[in-house]
Amino acid sequence: MRTNLNGILTLLLAFVVHLTFAQEKTVSGTVTDQDGLPLPGVNIVVVGTTTGTQSDFDGNYSIRASAGQTLLFSYIGQKDVRVDVGASNTINVQMEEDAQALEEVVVTAQGIKKSKQALGYAVSEVSNEQLEQRAEGDVGRILTGKASGVNIQNQSGLSGSGTSIIIRGLSTFSGSNQPLFIVDGVPFDSGTNQQGDFVDGNTGSSRFLDLDPNNIESVNVLKGLAAATLYGTAGRNGVILITTKNGAAGATTKKSEVTVTSSMFVNNIASLPDYQDEYGNGFDQAFGWFFSNWGPSFDRDGVAGWGTQAAIDDAGTLAHPYSTSTSAIQAAFPELQGARYPWKPYDSTRKFFKQGIVQTNSVNINGTSADGDVSYNANFGHLDDQGFTPGNNLRRYTIGLGGRAVLSNKITASGTLNFAKTDFQTPPVAASTGNSVFGTGSSVFANVFYTPRSVDIQGLPFESPVDFSSVYYRQNNSIQHPLWTVKNSKNQQVTNRVFGNMALVYDINDNLNLTYRFGLDVYSENNINSQNKGGVGGSVATQSGILQTWNNTNTINDHNLILSGQYELSEKVGFSFNAGATTRREVFDQNGVASSGQQVYGVLRHFNFALQDEIQFRQERNIAGVYGQLDFDYERMVYLTLAGRNDWVSNLAQDNRAIFYPSASLSLIPTKFLSWLKSPNGVTYMKLRAGYGTSANFPTGYPVASTLVLNTQSFQDDAGQDVVTNVSANLLGNPNLKPELLEELEFGVETRLFSSRISLDASYYTRTTKDLIINRPLDPSTGYTSTQTNVGEIKSDGFEVDLTADIFAAKEQGDFGWAINANWFTNESEVTDLGLDTDIVVYSGFTNLGNAARVGDPLGIIVGSRIQRDDNDNFVVNAQGNYIEEEGLFEIGDPNPDWVLNVGNTFKYKNFNFNFLFGYTHGGDIYSRTTSVLIGRGLTTDVVDRLNSFILPGVLGDGSPNDIQVNNSTFYFSNVLFGPNELGVFDASVVRLQEVSLGYSVPSKFLDKTPFGSLSFTLSGFNLWYEAINIPKGTNFDPNVAGVGIGNGRGFDYLNGPSSRRYGFSVKASF
Repeated sequence: MRTNLNGILTLLLAFVVHLTFAQEKTVSGTVTDQDGLPLPGVNIVVVGTTTGTQSDFDGNYSIRASAGQTLLFSYIGQKDVRVDVGASNTINVQMEEDAQALEEVVVTAQGIKKSKQALGYAVSEVSNEQLEQRAEGDVGRILTGKASGVNIQNQSGLSGSGTSIIIRGLSTFSGSNQPLFIVDGVPFDSGTNQQGDFVDGNTGSSRFLDLDPNNIESVNVLKGLAAATLYGTAGRNGVILITTKNGAAGATTKKSEVTVTSSMFVNNIASLPDYQDEYGNGFDQAFGWFFSNWGPSFDRDGVAGWGTQAAIDDAGTLAHPYSTSTSAIQAAFPELQGARYPWKPYDSTRKFFKQGIVQTNSVNINGTSADGDVSYNANFGHLDDQGFTPGNNLRRYTIGLGGRAVLSNKITASGTLNFAKTDFQTPPVAASTGNSVFGTGSSVFANVFYTPRSVDIQGLPFESPVDFSSVYYRQNNSIQHPLWTVKNSKNQQVTNRVFGNMALVYDINDNLNLTYRFGLDVYSENNINSQNKGGVGGSVATQSGILQTWNNTNTINDHNLILSGQYELSEKVGFSFNAGATTRREVFDQNGVASSGQQVYGVLRHFNFALQDEIQFRQERNIAGVYGQLDFDYERMVYLTLAGRNDWVSNLAQDNRAIFYPSASLSLIPTKFLSWLKSPNGVTYMKLRAGYGTSANFPTGYPVASTLVLNTQSFQDDAGQDVVTNVSANLLGNPNLKPELLEELEFGVETRLFSSRISLDASYYTRTTKDLIINRPLDPSTGYTSTQTNVGEIKSDGFEVDLTADIFAAKEQGDFGWAINANWFTNESEVTDLGLDTDIVVYSGFTNLGNAARVGDPLGIIVGSRIQRDDNDNFVVNAQGNYIEEEGLFEIGDPNPDWVLNVGNTFKYKNFNFNFLFGYTHGGDIYSRTTSVLIGRGLTTDVVDRLNSFILPGVLGDGSPNDIQVNNSTFYFSNVLFGPNELGVFDASVVRLQEVSLGYSVPSKFLDKTPFGSLSFTLSGFNLWYEAINIPKGTNFDPNVAGVGIGNGRGFDYLNGPSSRRYGFSVKASF
């Protein structure tokens, strides 16, 4: 009986214990840090459930849990804490700092990995989530707005057109200001090989177009000289470090994974003008087949109605333009002689453009062996980007492999190999002022945007049935029909590229390792520029037909040997070093044939042309360097870095080809040793930093020696001997030429506030460029026209601010969250000395209208003609009431923006995420011929009021106030369009909705019985809306255009092309 009673009591006790553990209760407590201070925002979850909460500002929390369950406490920078729930309802937790978690590792120069808190200079990081599934195939454009101090400008909205990237403003006007690209640790050529200068049409792609954004793991931007010193002269304009997924092979711990991404986007013209449909072509309300749109109304009885026009009959028709054109056109179109042409508005420009489709597909495979010694990554990508302009498309195929293998306990090998084929086609885009083109080429845009509203582009035949030449509406046939341009003109670049690296790491001991890295980057760029004979405008050679075919081959071989060591000098002092040597050989080779004088229309082969000339250019340069870096830290709260590099460059005289670049940086973390500074409700973390760096800009080519120019065409003298003429080049060699010297000082502060919910990174820098390389004019009687010399100085400074803030932090998974990521930056420059007889140098554009360096002004001011002023600075007006143009190099604008702001927002709820990015550029001027042409020829809604008249502010020649009225057409046509350059300059301030995306990730519980590991869908759009605040609204002009190509020119637009708007759908799945 006693035994039975004991058994019953045991069962009852077990039952009570079971009930006790199963009963859910409220557990509360306080969470503190290692110093006993309250920690707000700590995540507390019941392990194995979705139940969770966060501690409040006083560190207090409460959560429902049962005895026997485990609570997990986690917080950024602190070690996770697990506590089992027992009988007590109170659990207080003191967390411990996780030094390893705080020390986020960043890849810096030469692939050296450092703790972020040890950096004494600014670095911006862009993750692959910000790069993938984008409608742009150009990684440069995708970076827009994502890093402070980085200004990105598109050549145009054409698919595949070039992109300019400038970090911390312009530092020179004689050399490149584009940054160095490093891909998987080795140099990657990102240049833009334009198909002629901007006058003739600069439609080349920037070669970072060969990178597939879907295959990029991360991007780090080194902005200052202190950060880039170890790259020497190549890193003087900043460095963009790209790690591809192939290069990151070995970072994953997954056995194997396949990720597939597929996207489809619509590509439309974004900057289509808002045309008026009340008036047609002519001038002063009288009809005429002119360029301009100042003719009569489409309303018979309205203001300037067509009812009073002799050329228009009572039915509202007039003689067909091809019946009043040249005799050749009249003979070619007998069926149109006597035909009538309706006087009405046509939506020709909108119909000329089409809706392009952009398709991207990417497959990525990665995996790791069971023991982790071998890892691999393979990637395939395809882009098919059909532009909104007829004749414009871009196709790209990429294949990449990467791997890492531990060969022994001492040796590790890794490498990548990538192949890209890029095919870019476009019609020609020569510069235009609105009267056809400037130079020798053609432009598809020049003859589209200012088409009068009464001209039907699609309805007018574009080629003669007799000789296939261009025909169009103007009486003397002086405009090339844009559809003829699309059919008969072609620019194409087909690029095959191989790039990659191989690295061996030998661990000498626990403290030392030796790394050898070989990098190779080779591309062959085949170019075709052709136009059938029969064109209008441009040069006589272009009208007779041209065919230019040439190949650009660029090769970079890079060898790098680096010894790295890390030691603890004492319990408090740490030390590491890196010492290396590198050699780099660059070879650019250009070969081709330029033919003119087509014999038979339509046959684009060199044998079908009367004249041939060679295209030949070769440039070689060798750079050898040694470098070293010493890093010290004291108790992980004070960090000092000393670095230097010495370069030897082959294209200068021996006495000037070597230069040493020192740098130093300091990082101090006061929250480590000032306890009063650190507070969970205030400053969580603070770092102060300072950096000093130097670099140099070596000239390109061979400016130290005078050269001969060989004429490839020979002739025979009277004796029958072949004679070849050679001439001296116009540039006199200067053996004393030195590189430009750059010096920069940078200060910054990084802080995290309110338990790291707000992070702020602010920088100030000042930079000086000395010994500017300038072309100095020479008296032609010397046999030369110029020589290069070292004179002058440029100074610049700027601020950069990066801010992230968790406005609403999700307390539990799936709760609503809102985060802001913003950056703001500014850059100001001043030319302090030119050292010449003149105080101004025009270095881009035309000699009488371009960008200039002038002492006392910002670098790159726009100079040109202005409105004439009298002694009292009043504008001077002529007897017709129009402004008088004063020729000369007057400052008429500054293309440099005052400041730039980008604000991104991320919202998350459940499995949805919503992101958008706004950008605003304040200030900066642009000389816009697109705007001037549209309003100067009476095309947009801005100038629809034909009753308006003006009395221009100013004085007449005798000094009396101007009282002469001019009508709308006279003001805009004679002053804005064909008057002083000053009137064509506009404020380029613009606000833009850069990106928008809405994504959904399928919950894992729905994928358990499917082959998918993850599955997500995204709707996204790019450049969906913008407004150029101070530019006439009806023009809808987008000032983000590099009208003079990817160089140092800024603030010009010559009808180079509209911008694009893209939106579509993406799917990403992993297996």
